[in-house]
Amino acid sequence: MIELGKIQKLQIVRKTQIGAYLNSKSDKSRDDILLPKSDVPQDIQVGDEIEVFVYKDSEDRMICTVKRPKLVIGELNVLQVVETTNIGAFLDWGLEKDLFLPFREQVGKVIAGGSYLVALYIDSSNRLCATMNIYNLLSTESPYKENDRAHGTVYSISKQLGAFVAVDNKYQGLIPNKELYGNYKDGDGVEVRIKKVRQDGKLELSLREEAYNEIESDAQKIMDRLKLRSGALSLNDKSSPEDIKAEFNMSKAAFKRAVGRLLKEGAIKITDDGIRRMW
Repeated sequence: MIELGKIQKLQIVRKTQIGAYLNSKSDKSRDDILLPKSDVPQDIQVGDEIEVFVYKDSEDRMICTVKRPKLVIGELNVLQVVETTNIGAFLDWGLEKDLFLPFREQVGKVIAGGSYLVALYIDSSNRLCATMNIYNLLSTESPYKENDRAHGTVYSISKQLGAFVAVDNKYQGLIPNKELYGNYKDGDGVEVRIKKVRQDGKLELSLREEAYNEIESDAQKIMDRLKLRSGALSLNDKSSPEDIKAEFNMSKAAFKRAVGRLLKEGAIKITDDGIRRMW
């Protein structure tokens, strides 16, 4: 059986001046499809099997290639936008014909030159298209446990919840707002720590190290900032989380832990106006 959008082994049934025609060895219910001459190995013979990817050409005809595209059915990958139009965008997936991302399958603003995490699907007209609606395609059966490190791709930003991340481009994850520091957008790669594996298998993520490992770097960040500000800062444990995040890009809890460490070492003192460096 010939399957659109997948890599599969097909049999050479005849060779012509424009290439070789292939079909399924076990099920020839479909018409033969063309493997263009430029893709035909020199030593291939009629009856041989060859591994190919099946898609459609610019005239909507079934065709195949020995090239492996950047995306096949059942996978997710980050692809770059080649062009945007009023009906959708076109993505570079490693084949001559760019992959269409319909407007209705886009999430957020898609711009030319941007890169986005997408999946491949077959639309109602039996054409291969891309979609950014991948939430339900991600697995909740990851191999990760608490405090493991992983790589992921941001695929959606929610002002209420945080950044949705496809861990390993396979597993469902979320960086809650309280753990989200810095400016991120769809398509950005992130290095994360698994903060919690929920009962439903979804991963709660953090961009930060474990608290006891962060105190040292956070304390150093405060000391560096004091040096730049002539030894005084107008922030203390009564300051708002927003002011602390704007100054240090850290949570109030992390700030208080680091300040506590510096107080214990006698490096700073807390005043009515903020923090003052002691040495």
